[in-house]
Amino acid sequence: MYLGDMAWPDLGEYLDDESLALVPLGSTEQHGPHLPEGTDHLIAEGLARKAAERTGYLCTPTVNIGVSPHHRQFDGTMWVDAPVFRDYVESLTRNLSYHGIDRVVYVNAHGGNVDHLREVGRRLRDEEVMYAIEWMWDESIPDLVDDLFTHNGPHGGPKETAMIQHLHPELVHDDRLEDARDGGLTDIDAAETRTHGARTFYDAIDNTDNGVLGDQTDATAEKGEELFEAATEQLIQLCDWLDAQAFADLMPKDHV
Repeated sequence: MYLGDMAWPDLGEYLDDESLALVPLGSTEQHGPHLPEGTDHLIAEGLARKAAERTGYLCTPTVNIGVSPHHRQFDGTMWVDAPVFRDYVESLTRNLSYHGIDRVVYVNAHGGNVDHLREVGRRLRDEEVMYAIEWMWDESIPDLVDDLFTHNGPHGGPKETAMIQHLHPELVHDDRLEDARDGGLTDIDAAETRTHGARTFYDAIDNTDNGVLGDQTDATAEKGEELFEAATEQLIQLCDWLDAQAFADLMPKDHV
């Protein structure tokens, strides 16, 4: 069930019986020469909408712009400062609680959002407003990702390329996959990203000239479909688990 498509009386009927919502979040940032800037939020929205369709849980509109200043050197990248992002997400989540939602899954597809969503979830839980948890799609299926790709890459690599080839093939520049690979960083493990234990870079461009990592030529729409279906199943199982928990059991434990 997608909130934006529903009339309010019908949402009232849902909220009488259910208290869980999925909130998709991503980014609008460079994903190399071959993928759209909306890659992350398109993936998050696709997964959240599919899980809601299959289960009947509520899916909200997508948060399209996230914490992305580390991609700012590339044309078109948009971002909000981290404190603003946290406050915005917390505010929209609190208004869901006003309507009776007491548990939320942040369906996230942008690594730069992770720590901030965890912080928002802690704030809400500490105040016993609701239980909100961050879920990152590729972290739910790590073995499958490793099996499908030799050089995956955490950004603009074959896993994201395959997902967009499956979800929005018209947005992928398949004729640029070799350029993406050759102009980026194929093997991040081989890059010198740490010095004496310190991470010595701040921006993507410090490591990759064209903004991407991994071997994009290893991606196919068929692999993307396999990833999408496996991740959707994990998300559904998470929602069902969360829906089954007693609210009190999700709240902070008493001091010892």
